[in-house]
Amino acid sequence: MLKLLWLACLPAAYVNTVFTQTVAYASTEFNISEQGQGFAAAIVRWGVIIAIPIASYADKVGRRRVIIGLAWIAPLIVSLGALSPSFTFLVATQTIGRPLGIALTVFVLVFATEEMGTNTRAWALSILAVGSGVGAGSAVGAIPLAGISESSWRLVYLIGIAWLAVAYVLTRSLPETERFLALHEEQIHHTDVETHIHRDRLWLQIAVAVLTNVFVATASIFQSRYLKDVRGYSAFEISMFITLTTIPATFGLVAGGRLADKIGRKAVAIATVPTGTLLFASSFAVHGFAMWFIAIVGGVLLGISYPAMAVFRSELFPTAHRNMASILIMVASLIGGSVGLIVAGYLLDNGMSYGRVMLTFALGPVVVAALVAAKYPETAHRELEEINPEDAHLQSE
Repeated sequence: MLKLLWLACLPAAYVNTVFTQTVAYASTEFNISEQGQGFAAAIVRWGVIIAIPIASYADKVGRRRVIIGLAWIAPLIVSLGALSPSFTFLVATQTIGRPLGIALTVFVLVFATEEMGTNTRAWALSILAVGSGVGAGSAVGAIPLAGISESSWRLVYLIGIAWLAVAYVLTRSLPETERFLALHEEQIHHTDVETHIHRDRLWLQIAVAVLTNVFVATASIFQSRYLKDVRGYSAFEISMFITLTTIPATFGLVAGGRLADKIGRKAVAIATVPTGTLLFASSFAVHGFAMWFIAIVGGVLLGISYPAMAVFRSELFPTAHRNMASILIMVASLIGGSVGLIVAGYLLDNGMSYGRVMLTFALGPVVVAALVAAKYPETAHRELEEINPEDAHLQSE
């Protein structure tokens, strides 16, 4: 099961990454400013609202059907970016395609949360995150193609077509989750069964997601532009920097999953979220060896923090609403983060340094650590039905 979900992460991560890695090159061809890039990235993120009805559908008909559908559709739509006659057309295709990839990622994580054992949920998400890294790496590794000519960034989008092979495998092999089947059976025999989304948990996670994504979105969108314009890196050098500073974070992901399952999600998150963020933000303020070293260490710490934070999004909600809650958190995260992108683009266009912008936005994750310490419950070593008592009537293995 985990192998199939790992495969599903490949096209999802490619779809989520390709625009952020190529927008600087597309902007050069279409003569778009940094503020314009930030606004375009914000629009692409606003498109995530189309995932809300898809999440509702997934909670009604099952995870399998929706995951397979998105695995086919998302890469096809994103690949249309290669045909863009204008920057507006490019943004339009990504505004539809990228949210579908985001939804695919969310539903895969929900699937894994429901299927994995009590003491392996965070670890499983860390393994899936490695798969996402490979998928994202397909876009990052193709960046040198963007340096061939002014229009060659379009070649990076064509890679998406190859991921349809994953959709074929999922169509043939992916089953439905046992917990959804149990819920579906219960609803057939007991039509009065009702559950709800805990609003206090939902709003708390929305606040955490927004504060986190203000920094993450800004760093991911403007990193290539920073390396290109401020440090004078070529397309190949940018690809190497992103790849070589990201690979160590993969080890952090796996270690973070084990730690979150063994000693608890809260302890891991509180220790690594603020330190990792501040270090990574500092890499925008230095150069040379220091820039590489700080980016690597910050990336490793953020990698360690990811499984602990990610697994909360699915654990804290009942089976009947797990997809919807996760998508609502993601939607709020992206829309809130888009405001940060617009602000960052404005500040950069008006002379503020990348270092000051990133360190200012890094305050969000520092607040996140405080919220996790004060408000989050510990979910390690607990069954989902114990965390969500309304699911106690479901039979799951």
